[in-house]
Amino acid sequence: MKKIITTIVFVYFFIQVMSQGLMLVSPDGSSGFVSNSIDPYSLEIKSVKISVEIKDQFAKTTIEQVFYNPTSSNLQGWFMFPVPKGAVLSDFTMDINGVQTPAELLDSDNARQIYEDIVRKIQDPALLEYSEQSLFKIRIFPIEPKKEKRIIISYTELLNKDNNTYTYVLPMTNKKYASTPIGTLSAKIEIKSGSKIKTIYSPSHDVEVIRDNEKTAIVGFEQENVSPESNFKLYIGMADSQFGISVLTHKPDATKSNDDGFFFLNITPGFTDKEDDIVKKDITFVLDVSGSMRDGKLEQAKKALIYCINNLNQGDRFEVVKFSTEAKALFGELKIYNEANAKIAFDFINKLTPIGGTNIQQALTIACTQRSTVNRPYMVVFITDGKPTIGTTEEDELLKIIERNNQENVRVFTFGIGNEINTHLLDKITEQTKSFRSYISPDEDIYQSISSFYTKVSSPVLTEIELVFENSLGVSQVYPYKLPDIFKGSSVMVFGRFAKAQNTKVILKGKINGEPKTYTYDVKFSETSENDFIPRLWATRKIGFLLSQIRLNGEDPELVEEVTLLAKTYGIITPYTSYLILEDERISISNNEIIEGRSVFVNRFENEDDFGSQTKEEYSNMNKKTGKESVQTSSEIQNLSNAYNSTQVAQGQSRMVYRDASGTEQNLAEQVVNVQGRAVYQKGDNWIDYNFNQSTNTDVQRIEFASDDYFELLDNEPETAQFLSLGKNVQFEYNMQLYEIYE
Repeated sequence: MKKIITTIVFVYFFIQVMSQGLMLVSPDGSSGFVSNSIDPYSLEIKSVKISVEIKDQFAKTTIEQVFYNPTSSNLQGWFMFPVPKGAVLSDFTMDINGVQTPAELLDSDNARQIYEDIVRKIQDPALLEYSEQSLFKIRIFPIEPKKEKRIIISYTELLNKDNNTYTYVLPMTNKKYASTPIGTLSAKIEIKSGSKIKTIYSPSHDVEVIRDNEKTAIVGFEQENVSPESNFKLYIGMADSQFGISVLTHKPDATKSNDDGFFFLNITPGFTDKEDDIVKKDITFVLDVSGSMRDGKLEQAKKALIYCINNLNQGDRFEVVKFSTEAKALFGELKIYNEANAKIAFDFINKLTPIGGTNIQQALTIACTQRSTVNRPYMVVFITDGKPTIGTTEEDELLKIIERNNQENVRVFTFGIGNEINTHLLDKITEQTKSFRSYISPDEDIYQSISSFYTKVSSPVLTEIELVFENSLGVSQVYPYKLPDIFKGSSVMVFGRFAKAQNTKVILKGKINGEPKTYTYDVKFSETSENDFIPRLWATRKIGFLLSQIRLNGEDPELVEEVTLLAKTYGIITPYTSYLILEDERISISNNEIIEGRSVFVNRFENEDDFGSQTKEEYSNMNKKTGKESVQTSSEIQNLSNAYNSTQVAQGQSRMVYRDASGTEQNLAEQVVNVQGRAVYQKGDNWIDYNFNQSTNTDVQRIEFASDDYFELLDNEPETAQFLSLGKNVQFEYNMQLYEIYE
């Protein structure tokens, strides 16, 4: 083993990572020492294709990787494959250019020694994130010049199970290692189950889910020229009940922290194609036909409206209301959806022309008073491109119209077209009625936006939902603050805090076709350091809720303080939080509340005043009620409030660009990672843990990078690898002790 390690350390000095596999490369097939004066050669990753078959608790993963040698020399390499942490592998095969090749399995102790020796040689700690994993390795020679090399890896594993929810993880973070992005990265996951599949959720990636029946599903995504920053995670919940509930928790050892834990709860009906499962609804379509709807806007909106009516369900009732200077209803009452009534509606819609002012008051009054005595959900789809100009124009008065007529939970979904709309009004309407808003920019397709959204909400399956937890659990700070209805093909994702880890009951209440329903689930809220994606998503949703309150109701010092604390703790860097956290740190430094050298934000910018002015302007955009900035702010804050994966945390990321002290262009939103449920910030070559930044403790254990003490810390406290892998200069807190790694 020692000979193998020595060969790897002194011969193979360049690392290229592809999905889970990593390649150590040397210029030729020699086995001797390679001089450090030779420049490293880089392999280009042409493609990574991931195919996964999951059947109940077993998963078979096949990874096909193609890489290219752009040099004019033969290269040799050791292909090394870290075994997924916690996985129990029952089969492993490797195909290199069509030849089945055996690989050697090293246990975690031997694998760690290899990782540590590589770190010593190349002075790069990134591999330490694999330090607790076993390792397959195989020698590859030759890697011909200007040629591709294809490797196919296949293995099976037993998936972890928690509350009838299976977890599939594929480590694929290559940003820290690869010199070039992956050309094409694609994944296809086929799921088959003996039980009904309910939850299908990825907190890491935007995925497409295709369902043909209740026991199978296909999940997929594809990206080009990408350097993955996070591992791919997929949660699959099984349940034979009508609605499935999946619960995941994050609550580290109570001896290390007295803080409440975090939970994620997913409610889903799973797949359904039964007409009886769809709740019969009443719906009124309200369309703005004022003069400003010229230039093709009205034609697209009319087309979308016809699509919506064509896709009503059997038993639904509907009405159409047009409004400009005055509002007029087509039928004067809700009519059953059938071919004859649909034709009358189409004729009415096709004759509409844009003319007149914008009488939102009358339109809302008609829509909200259409409500009949039938005990079924009532929805309003409200489409406009302007501000109210006729009748009552004050926001509060218009909201009172809905409030007076919303005794039976009318849902008003709003579509704002263009930028000259009162976003405060539309946002308050959707907040008041527990629904959603959508804004369509001038260059977007109106038909596509409306029809796509309507498809998601056209088929309610459980309305007026409520969650009840056992009191002793200590559940608090649950988001979304107001639970929406559940629709076919979708789910409701809930994030919150809990005080006590225990077995408990969760009760789901709601209505199906007006009849109250209750479902009770036995679940376990666990004390675990796993699922550390939950704290950041919980914080994102809470920040979205608080920012919405500030935006719609005015700035409150307590809300601002809470947003600032959450944003700093969990690294929620947006145009609306960066100004607050920058100002907060300036004040803390001036009050001597932050020890010198521990600042995260101050003194990182080439011109701090310029960046401060930029972020202040972004924050002030929350005060705007109309215009492009108002629309953008409203959309991004709603996305924060509804965030369900890591890609949705970084709202407004493209506007977080700045120049550092050396004049190099950076992006503040990209310079933060989450480790063990909290933020660690990059500042130049340094990484600073938020807990280190906030601590006033001066007892810091300083350890030189790659020293004996460094690896002793890794051996004694394996979880510190998550911090150590970030770089050579890291300041962090672990187990109540402050550490500073320096080079």
